[in-house]
Amino acid sequence: MQKDWKVSRRAFLAAAGGTIVSLGLPGVFIKLSEAEQRALAVDIRPDGRPRLPPGQLAVEKIRNMGGTPGTATAADWSLNIHGEVEKPASLSYPDLLALDQVHITCDVHCVTGWTLLDSQWSGVRLATILDIVKPRTSGAFIIFQAAGGYTTSVPISEAQKENVILAHSFFGERLPQENGAPVRALIPDRYFYKSAKWLEGVKVSSQDEPGFWEKQGFSNSADPWKEERYQSNQ
Repeated sequence: MQKDWKVSRRAFLAAAGGTIVSLGLPGVFIKLSEAEQRALAVDIRPDGRPRLPPGQLAVEKIRNMGGTPGTATAADWSLNIHGEVEKPASLSYPDLLALDQVHITCDVHCVTGWTLLDSQWSGVRLATILDIVKPRTSGAFIIFQAAGGYTTSVPISEAQKENVILAHSFFGERLPQENGAPVRALIPDRYFYKSAKWLEGVKVSSQDEPGFWEKQGFSNSADPWKEERYQSNQ
């Protein structure tokens, strides 16, 4: 189970078998100054949306936000790509590195209210991998499958965007364990719980399969600019 964000006490008790997990609390991250926050509030992205989504505060640095990491290392990691595809495949870590690599700088937005600006990631576009396995016309959703049975999903149209990658590096270094090593999904334009850590599989599905946190009441579309934090916000 992955926990990249703060949820209610009741949700954590249910999810953690009675153990309270404290995440997203004051002091977990270092916020930018009020003047910097005001400047960002009027900064506009090329697509016309504000750079800082409503309800978010920009941060300088984030700490480990928790979760149960997988046991795979770069030496034994593999990714199973399956489902509604013509050519199911399994990729090792060297296989991933042999594909076309991209380096992106993007802002990422946590549902708890923090935004990390200009984060730097390296990896492979998910679209590149989908081109290899060739999704069938029936494939409408991508289900990310991660350590501990964690899943989350996005429409295949979202997964094929240029800024959606399977990331193996963060700020020029191999992805740290607490951030999802050896490989995690990165979907910058959705709340960060959609960017599954400790990735093990990618399933192409004809039907959506809402994941762990979506089943707990979090938004399935998770658009930060619409503040789609919870299903009741939609």
